[in-house]
Amino acid sequence: MTNLLLQTARLIDQTIDWIGRFVAWLVLVLVLLIIYDVAMRYLLQSGSIAIQEMQWHLFSVLFLLGAAYTLKDDEHVRMDLIYKCRFLTDRHRAWIDAIGALIILIPFCWLIIYCSKSFVEQSYIFNEGSPDPGGLSYRWIIKTMIPVGFGLLMLQAISEFIKKLLFAIRNDK
Repeated sequence: MTNLLLQTARLIDQTIDWIGRFVAWLVLVLVLLIIYDVAMRYLLQSGSIAIQEMQWHLFSVLFLLGAAYTLKDDEHVRMDLIYKCRFLTDRHRAWIDAIGALIILIPFCWLIIYCSKSFVEQSYIFNEGSPDPGGLSYRWIIKTMIPVGFGLLMLQAISEFIKKLLFAIRNDK
């Protein structure tokens, strides 16, 4: 059973790692898009609402899809007030992480996924587009990134829960 859980955690980690590396390339795309937009506006006095919205959309994708990768590499923001106390051992920290993932992060991700379902459906049904003239259409695509991003974050939280729980149990002697 332990091996199956570890294999599951490794598969999730590998998937999130691949997605995170792919999404990291979007930073380059975003930077190039910003440079293009600034050059067009200030050198040629020609702006584009669609280009500006694409920048916002790419940033959203980076944030939403990159959150799971950040959790995987333990680079996320956390309250270190308790976590960094000297009297806590690695086993204690593993228990904190496992319990936090189980009772806070996983339910929160599920709630966001559940609540965003109708948000995305309505956007798709009404073929929502930008309210600005010249803006992007198909706004449901970017809204779909909300449940996708939180789904990936929930998967990584499950992986972290498995790894931290097994570590805590093994070192609970």
